[in-house]
Amino acid sequence: MRIVVDMMLCESNALCTGYAPEVFEMNDEDQLVVLDETPSEALGDRVEQAARACPKQAIKLIDLP
Repeated sequence: MRIVVDMMLCESNALCTGYAPEVFEMNDEDQLVVLDETPSEALGDRVEQAARACPKQAIKLIDLP
């Protein structure tokens, strides 16, 4: 999968960082940073939970071929 975050929608609530801290983190300016846009399948469930938890639905997951 590939992670795409619409930064115009993202409010940097940081809920995603609680579900997948290996993939999402907040920088010093309190902006969301995606550490790994194509995480391993082992992180798939946690990344999906993070996307569902986003109050603005700013996180999109795209299936890769």
